[in-house]
Formats: sequence, C-alpha cells, structure tokens
Amino acid sequence: MLWRQNKSNQTLTIMFNENQVQKPEKRSKLRKFLGAEYFIFRRRLKWIFGKEHFAKVDKTKNLDTSLIQHKSFLLRPLKNVDMHLQHNKVINLKIAIKKINKVIIKPGETFSIWQLVGRPRIYKGYLDGLTLGHGNISKGTGGGLCQIGNLLYWMALHSPLTIKERWRHSYDVFPDINRTIPFACGATLSYNYIDLQLFNDTNHTFQINLNLDDAYLNGEILCDSDLNLSYEIYETDHLIKHQWWGGYTRHNKIWKRILNLENNEVRDELVTENNAIMMYNPLIEK
Repeated sequence: MLWRQNKSNQTLTIMFNENQVQKPEKRSKLRKFLGAEYFIFRRRLKWIFGKEHFAKVDKTKNLDTSLIQHKSFLLRPLKNVDMHLQHNKVINLKIAIKKINKVIIKPGETFSIWQLVGRPRIYKGYLDGLTLGHGNISKGTGGGLCQIGNLLYWMALHSPLTIKERWRHSYDVFPDINRTIPFACGATLSYNYIDLQLFNDTNHTFQINLNLDDAYLNGEILCDSDLNLSYEIYETDHLIKHQWWGGYTRHNKIWKRILNLENNEVRDELVTENNAIMMYNPLIEK
C-alpha cells in the first residue's frame, strides 16, 4: 500500500500509539435535538442580557485599505453528494451574505455571524443544503453556510482581529482536493451556539465585504489605515494517527507569522491545534 501525499508532495506520517482520540459516541436524534435547543436558548439569553457590543452593517461606509482578499469555489463535486444541494447552498449563501456584507467592526466591538444572519428558516428563503454532523453527510435548511465561516476565519487570521470564538471541524470528511490552504483552517457553524466571532481590540476600524460571482464566494477585510503588517499562516506537526478503536485521526498545528514592515520585526504565534476524525481511508491500495 502507498501513503497518501499532500500538495507539497511530503509523505504524511502515520502514527499508531501517541495522543489517542476516543471513539465518538452515538447519541439519539432526540438527545441531539434537545441539546441543540438548550444551547440555542442559552446563547439567545446571552445576546439579550450580555454586555457585548456587536458590529453592525453600514452600507454608507467604504474603507479604503485592503488587508486581504480571498475566494472559494461555490460548486465543488463531491462523492455521493447530490449537486442540487450545492446549487441550493449558493442560494443560501446569497441570503446570508446580505446580512453580513459591509459590516463595520469598530474598536471594542464583536463581529458574530449568527448575531447578524439569524436562524435560517424556510420562510426566509433558505433551502436544504449540505450539512455535516458527527461525521455524517446529510441535508438541512440553510445547509452550506459553513463556507462563510471558513472564508472569514482564513481572512481573519491575516488581520489583527482577535478570534474570540471559533469551532474546528471534528471530522475530516473529504480527502484533500485542490487544497490551497493548510488543513483545518476553517470554522464550522451551527445556529447559534457554534459561531465564528471576531473581536476588535485595536484602535482601528475594520470592514468585511462579501459577494458572489458565477464561480466563487469572494471576501475582503478592509481597514481605516495601512497597518504596515504582513501575515503568513503555516502548519507544523502534520500527522495521521491510527487509533486503538480502528479509525484514523488527522492532526496539525496552525501558526501565524507576523512581519512588521516598518522595523522588519518577526514574531510567530500558535493559533490552534487541530484534531479530526478521518471519514475516509488514508491509505491507497496498490
């Protein structure tokens, strides 16, 4: 058998006895539903009675300095996934980004995807799209909005915004296909307690722009001035491990390298450590 190789043609290491991950538990549909509604209710209470100041959309403002632009494919053929779910996802994205585009994040404010977008409902025009839960592929109203979380998280890593809340994907569902960024640099979403939140603890104001074209979801983060900073996001310790219960898990560490363009000072910060259960076989048969 042959090892799968990543885009840089470096063989992935298979580990058999370190950092064991527990076999995932199976929960009933009722328990999952009640648990989700409980956490949704708690988050709503926090929105109402909390002291956070949330960022708001202001379509009259257009900041000038672009910090980063990024885009991701809208339609990506996936094994055993109906393409109509992908087309529905595009409609869902159109509805959601209208609530986010042109949001202004002032000093001391928190940007929250769900606080702006609200709960995806059929009467709002949302359709069934692809959803992932506990490693299973299914469909649900508003499915596919994780693409917004993935895009915004990657862009936020290239800015001074603080990642206040981000949930990593617990499962690695699909093999790397045309991957252009390190593994596990995304952010999963589930209304409303699994959110992506960015906090502005700087003296600058930021703006997020989102739009769709025929092929891509496009994003941009802008600032009110040039920060003279350059960012590089990279991974280390990329491993695949064979667990005692028979499955494979994938691991890495994500780092941020920040270069001050005024004095050439460089510093490296550990962003996160990722651990995901693989839903496909990492080995290729001869």
